[in-house]
Amino acid sequence: GPALRSYPHSAVLDGAGAYRLRWGRRGSALALRLEVRTRGYVGFGLSASGGMASADIVVGGVERGQPYLQDYFTDENRVLKKDPQQDYHLEYAMENSTHTILAFSRELHTCDPNDKSITESTVRVIWAYHHKDMGEAGQNYHGSNRGTKSLRLLNPEREEVLSASLPYFDLTNKDVPVPDKDTTYWCQMFKIPIQHEKHHVTKVEPLIQKGHENLVHHILLYQCSSNLNDSVLDYGHECYHPNMPDSFLTCETVIFAWAIGGEGFTYPPHVGLSIGTAADPLFVLMEVHYDNPSYTEGLIDNSGLRLIYTPVLRKYDAGVIEAGLWVSLFHNIPPGMPEFVSEGHCTLECLEEALGAERPAGIQVFAVLLHAHLAGRAIRMRHFHNGEEQKLLAYDDEFDFNFQEFQYLKEERTILPGDNLITECHYSTVDRIRMTWGGLSTRNEMCLSYLLYYPRINLTRCASIPDIMEQLQFIGVKEIYRPVRTWPFIIKSPKQYKNLSFMDAMNKFKWSRSEGLSYNQLVLKLPVNVRCSKTDNAEWSIQGMTALPPEIERPYKTEAVICSSSSCLSCSLFLMLLFIVHIAASTIGNTGPFV
Repeated sequence: GPALRSYPHSAVLDGAGAYRLRWGRRGSALALRLEVRTRGYVGFGLSASGGMASADIVVGGVERGQPYLQDYFTDENRVLKKDPQQDYHLEYAMENSTHTILAFSRELHTCDPNDKSITESTVRVIWAYHHKDMGEAGQNYHGSNRGTKSLRLLNPEREEVLSASLPYFDLTNKDVPVPDKDTTYWCQMFKIPIQHEKHHVTKVEPLIQKGHENLVHHILLYQCSSNLNDSVLDYGHECYHPNMPDSFLTCETVIFAWAIGGEGFTYPPHVGLSIGTAADPLFVLMEVHYDNPSYTEGLIDNSGLRLIYTPVLRKYDAGVIEAGLWVSLFHNIPPGMPEFVSEGHCTLECLEEALGAERPAGIQVFAVLLHAHLAGRAIRMRHFHNGEEQKLLAYDDEFDFNFQEFQYLKEERTILPGDNLITECHYSTVDRIRMTWGGLSTRNEMCLSYLLYYPRINLTRCASIPDIMEQLQFIGVKEIYRPVRTWPFIIKSPKQYKNLSFMDAMNKFKWSRSEGLSYNQLVLKLPVNVRCSKTDNAEWSIQGMTALPPEIERPYKTEAVICSSSSCLSCSLFLMLLFIVHIAASTIGNTGPFV
């Protein structure tokens, strides 16, 4: 079969280690190889929800020495149907006494309405296998051997630099009792052990306790205030919990993110994360998300991270900028909305001041982490240069809260004075009956992008807050009690909201979908308060100023993809013609009437 090196990526999809997927990009196609511990059939699919409904599925195996591979799809009722357009092409099949191996490929964009396009967004891969072959088992795809996993199938390669001989230190949990509940976020503070001389961290790797590969769902590492003392290291606590230590609240900037299915993070060869000097992170907070859907009792975990570092300094220090919406109650989303868009602005004014003072030649962004919580559905990082929109910096149109990692950019992007950035977040609150508020807990929301860049400048946050008074006027609030002494503050008039906090008033308002839409349009046009912060809570002078959001096309219009399919060459020509006609029509439309 094709050599393993043509599949540079791999992930084990199930907890038992019986199902391994290997994959790699091949021009406009994706090559896949499944290695599964069964002599029956193997199923693999792409699904928008992670469920069996409306999925793009391929089923294959070897039956009595004969390989088979069939392209299927399911409708919204999860009924499996043979796809009239077969887009998966078998390249190799083998069965031995324990395993079935299948290698096949598929175009990224097939023009087939029953197929999912493969993009840089997160993909929810569904998998299944059965001890019988498809012929014998029929459509018997129900059984315990199936599941789903979020992956990025099109993340650019990183050249692996051998780091075997380099020193490292580990940040690991010590005997954390994992509660017998679905989801736990565990937070523990650490102190970076290198403190007297500058070094560069070049790679961060996950250290997952053996057997806990499915329990440890994601790990985030935050930089905390340097003004803490060692007493904060004594014990860990559940994150986002009312009783968690106050010191956790000083840890806001994500410096590393790993998610299940992900590998370690390698810095580009000319960049490192500086440790050991006064300007560097000293205290860090590690957040581990445990996923225990079967409510197993008595689990004790010691997973964490390994930071590999070198005294041989690289040319540049890496920095992180948190861009987007300042996390606060001023960010809110009405209930029952299938789609609601929030925008966070890293304003021209903030970038102009910080870059102008520290780096007029601009900074180079090399990776981005897009971050929202459970209501998040899609996030886009838009980039404007002198008001002109550039290619998206990063996007994920299938955002999955439980799969977060930095996306490497294909090419580094320069951010210059005169640029501005917008983090555009799409949410769905269809299943909620109360307002969703900006905040730290997973039921609250965020709309943030973390930019990894070099050379490091003194800018840690470039964000915005929409004006709250105009938001409250939308629901009819006239007056609040001043001076504001309580948070959230209290409303004075009109009568129906008197003496309610603004949160209660927003919840009391009868939100319909059309009210929600009008509110959404209003919020996107409101003046914003600029946040422009340096390390340890110092501020650039622009902080606190009011700015207007730029006049832009909303939401971002994605580019049309050109698809290709073995059985559909004429279709792509036809689409191409349609596309040209459409462009011609829209340019005519924009030039004004014919005279």
